[in-house]
Amino acid sequence: MNFGLNLASRPNGDALPPAPINDEHAMPRRKSGRVSKKPDLYLQDATLPPNGQSAKRKRVSSGILAAPDDEDDDASADGSDDPNQDGSDADADADADADAPPRGKKRKAATGRAGRRPTTAGKSAAAASGAIKSLAVRSAVERPTPRTTKGRAGRTVVNGDVASLYADIFDSGKSLEDVAADWTSRYQRNNLEAMRDLVNLVLEAAGCDLRVTVHDIDDQDNVTGKLGDLQDEYQAQSITDYPLISRARVHHSFRATLTAFFHALITTIDASSVLYSDLALIENIQVWVTTMSSSALRPFRHTATVIALAMVTALCQVAVDIAEANAKTSRQLESETKKPKKTVNLGRVKALQEKVEQGAERREIVENTIKDIFDTVFVHRYRDVDPRIRTDCVQALGEWILTLPDYFFEGRYLRYLGWVLSDTSAPTRLAVIKQLQRLFKSKANVANLRSFTDRFRARLVEMASRDADAGVRAATVELLDWVRDAGLLEPDDVDRVGRLLFDADARVRRAVVGFFAENINDLYQSKVEELGGETTVGRALSRNAADDADRPRLSWLKLKCLVEVLRSHDVDGPDGASRHIAPGPPGGQDLLVASGVDSRLSLAAQALCEHLPELRQWEVLAGYLLFDHSEPAPTKASRKKSINVEAEVKKAYRLTEPDEAILLDLLLAAVRANLTEADDADGSKKGRKKTKVTKADAVQAQESTARHLAALIPRLLQKFGDAPATASAVLRLEHLLNLDVFQALRQDSTTYAALLDDINRQFLTHADQSVLGEATAALLHAKSFDELEEVTESKVQHLWDDTVDTFRALIPDTALARRGHLHADTVAGLRNTVRRISNLAGISNCVDVLDPAPATSVKRGQPAVPAVTPLRSLLDLVARGSVADDGTVDEGLAAMEDELVACAIRAIFFYFMWQLTSLKERVNEAASMAVGELRALRQRRDAFATSLILLAHYRTGVDELRLTAAGAFCDLYTLFSTLRQVQLPSEEVVAAELLSQLISEVSSEHQTVLLAVYTAAEQAYGKKVGRSLEAGEDDAPVDDASEPESDGGEEEDEAGQHERRRVALVYEQRLCELVGKMVLAMIARVLDASGPQKGKLKERLHRNRSRLGPNFREVVAYLDASKAKRRPRAGTTKAAVAAVAAVDVAVSDAVALDAEDDEAGAEDAPEDIEEGDEEDLRNRDLAAADVEADSDHDGEAADPIEEAEDEIMGD
Repeated sequence: MNFGLNLASRPNGDALPPAPINDEHAMPRRKSGRVSKKPDLYLQDATLPPNGQSAKRKRVSSGILAAPDDEDDDASADGSDDPNQDGSDADADADADADAPPRGKKRKAATGRAGRRPTTAGKSAAAASGAIKSLAVRSAVERPTPRTTKGRAGRTVVNGDVASLYADIFDSGKSLEDVAADWTSRYQRNNLEAMRDLVNLVLEAAGCDLRVTVHDIDDQDNVTGKLGDLQDEYQAQSITDYPLISRARVHHSFRATLTAFFHALITTIDASSVLYSDLALIENIQVWVTTMSSSALRPFRHTATVIALAMVTALCQVAVDIAEANAKTSRQLESETKKPKKTVNLGRVKALQEKVEQGAERREIVENTIKDIFDTVFVHRYRDVDPRIRTDCVQALGEWILTLPDYFFEGRYLRYLGWVLSDTSAPTRLAVIKQLQRLFKSKANVANLRSFTDRFRARLVEMASRDADAGVRAATVELLDWVRDAGLLEPDDVDRVGRLLFDADARVRRAVVGFFAENINDLYQSKVEELGGETTVGRALSRNAADDADRPRLSWLKLKCLVEVLRSHDVDGPDGASRHIAPGPPGGQDLLVASGVDSRLSLAAQALCEHLPELRQWEVLAGYLLFDHSEPAPTKASRKKSINVEAEVKKAYRLTEPDEAILLDLLLAAVRANLTEADDADGSKKGRKKTKVTKADAVQAQESTARHLAALIPRLLQKFGDAPATASAVLRLEHLLNLDVFQALRQDSTTYAALLDDINRQFLTHADQSVLGEATAALLHAKSFDELEEVTESKVQHLWDDTVDTFRALIPDTALARRGHLHADTVAGLRNTVRRISNLAGISNCVDVLDPAPATSVKRGQPAVPAVTPLRSLLDLVARGSVADDGTVDEGLAAMEDELVACAIRAIFFYFMWQLTSLKERVNEAASMAVGELRALRQRRDAFATSLILLAHYRTGVDELRLTAAGAFCDLYTLFSTLRQVQLPSEEVVAAELLSQLISEVSSEHQTVLLAVYTAAEQAYGKKVGRSLEAGEDDAPVDDASEPESDGGEEEDEAGQHERRRVALVYEQRLCELVGKMVLAMIARVLDASGPQKGKLKERLHRNRSRLGPNFREVVAYLDASKAKRRPRAGTTKAAVAAVAAVDVAVSDAVALDAEDDEAGAEDAPEDIEEGDEEDLRNRDLAAADVEADSDHDGEAADPIEEAEDEIMGD
């Protein structure tokens, strides 16, 4: 294997002649196969410097060693910032030696500084007399490299090599210092054998059981060839694991032990002066280690790099020790020379001068060694193809900078950290950030980091805000906090990082809290200074101070600063309103609209509570909100100066309407944090011992908070109940109430009843869905407590009475099914009322309210039940959706009409859900079924289904109401399929027949309509994301004129791109929701289950599954997942239920992925695995390993797995 040189040629380029074979005069061979031949002698008159030290010299340019360039590294300090501009493939580094920055210095050869060859003059005599052998010193005279013959290395079992250095380190139980001292002693006795042991240690550490011999150590010119042979044999063993990356328990401390040994070795040879008296030692170690660090074999390359980095780390500490010793000696010399001439000890002065000069020489030797290893190893391995090696290099560089700052703390070394900030590996980027954090923590380093920060500040801010890895982003934010503290961050960068408080990832929000809180403190301090200082402001506030929490205080100024910054950062809510996740299109494609979703500001406040003590005092926060900021200021002329101060202070903490909306979100987070602390105090946290005292204190704190909140919410509703944004924020406070307090203290039930009255008032006076959703959630919260159920039910019944009376009053005498004859005010009133009905139907049984039983007799004084029930009116309203507008109707009125129909669909669907729930309860109670009720239920179901399918048929394109109707149609048939589980007594034959008729399949005509709606949604989404879809021969043309194409040109700004992505995401959500409902219907066997068109809809859904993104692909995959899991064996019911329930999870999570990620996923989708087949399902953990052949045939007995699927869909 080539290590960066041509082994088939001489240094001058001449080809090597083949070695003689079967020559009777050929040299004898060793057991290893190598020719036993004395090496050619160097010139005998080559002299050595005294004490075994070698002079500084240039290397010979050859195939093994490249002549170093005298040009310094700094020549390229102003070069390109791109560390990978010449490629990042470092497995074959020889052809890219000069490519990595800096570019002004050619890379040294892989072997580094050449080892010294032994001189042979007097060799026999020395051997006979027992003289100590020494490593050869290469002559400075250029001579041709002698031709060598490769031999195969002997194979040795590691565990069998009892006397190996590897065994001494890892198995002997000796300390590493003792092992290093023993090796140094062996080296002084026989340097060749000791060096052989050390090289074999490196090989064993790389997981290689091959060995080198003393002759290999002696033949320095064949280092590359020998390692090439070892590499070839190692590769032939096909070993993929090696100790450095092994997860085995025995290797957990391998890296630490290996690096610690080389650190001890460097320290030992430094203490024994062998490092300076025998330069051949460190040079020969470099030859083997640096050559292995350029190997194409990853175990060799990684292990050698780690060893080389550990050696530099130890040498840095040696250099520090030398510098400290030299400084101490210099002070002694200076002190001695300052003495009077008569008392100066000249001998001591001379000795100290020699010691200083010796220290300087040793420091130069160490620094030259560090530079050689840095140039031959680090410069190439920091951009290695293996991210582990890159990470090791970055961590080592950070350690070197901190250990030896006077050498490494320069721009030419810091720039490597900046370059690796753009590494493709997240762990490597994280390692750089960790090292920079260590540098910025010390204020003494700020001056040297100023130039680096100016150069790479933009990249750091970009990583904090846009890095793909959340852990890297969080660590970068922590780093930027130190940069900001050093004053090296621009104001625009501070604002950009501060906006990360609204990030979707909780780790990033927690990381930026400290950064954000310090900005608030700085702003608060500057504002207080503008008002005259904290003493002046405190004196002005003390005139109106009181013990209650609703009087002005100094903390209000900090809260005001916080609100101002949050309002400026909340770019999605410029008016200060709380921004929640949109529940979907008007009326909602989602039949169950989630309420109580935390706003961005609320999530940010939850993260801030730990760092801002002012936020934890929620009573003070509530008092700030309830304070009347319109109160006039004092006007006495004798206090003119104090009046001005008070007026300025009052102006400083005055709240505006947007400020109040933000502060309400902060109040919600503060109350939640307070209750969380109370829960933690009672010992609920793991590892905390629960005591009676802490538990009693926690209960008392929760009771106190509940009482205060119950009294506070009506006051807040009275002040902020007019605006929907603030009203919904106040109503969310009710969700935090611990209603057990009111259950235990019955005397406070009247307080809670008054609170429910205020909630009802908000429900009846507001038409905004956010307020209605929060009020409905509050009522549902109250219903969950048995002791308050009676009070809550009475309040809900009052709401039903008022809402239904209003609905009846708004119903006109004319036919409701016809559009265009109602006034806009009437349509708006009907929409708001039907919206309230749909919300109430979600938490309370609406069967008797919407469809009351006709009165058999009417008593005097009681009103008769109207002939037209609310349910009949709602069905007529749904029929209005199938009437197309003629184009003369105002767009606003048409939108209200569509929303009215969508709300009616939602309310009717809840009606059928309550009907089936009641029907199942009656069956479980063994009550008889009324035949008339079943017939009436079927008629209403058919009427509702007909209205829905007509609406989907007459509407065109991807109209929101059309998609809502198609989805509700599928849900309706899926809902009634759950009646398969209902078993009536055998004597109720007629009722059983009617019950079976309620379970019906979608007809082929209706399936065609659903397919047309799906095709329109599919093509609309494909057009929005620019994907070409496969068209079928029987596809009908889609009218998408109402869906204009977005330009998306090159000049589109960032806001336009964001809007385009948002629209594409909404279209994907609509498509996945519709397909999810169709998949549920197909699993329930009410769609695409029988008839001549059986299986065609499934085939149609699979046609473009790989082109419409991973969300769509996952939803469609559940068709095959449910089929693979239908096996009649015990224990599979839960799996089947989980497979069906997971469809809802897939649909709800479909919104969470970016459209760009979907596009990338579609392009990277493998083509060789068929979607939904056995291998694909097993890869996604959706199919068992032993999936049998499909056994789902017509005419088989009822499958218990299918029955379980029907049951879960009904629930």
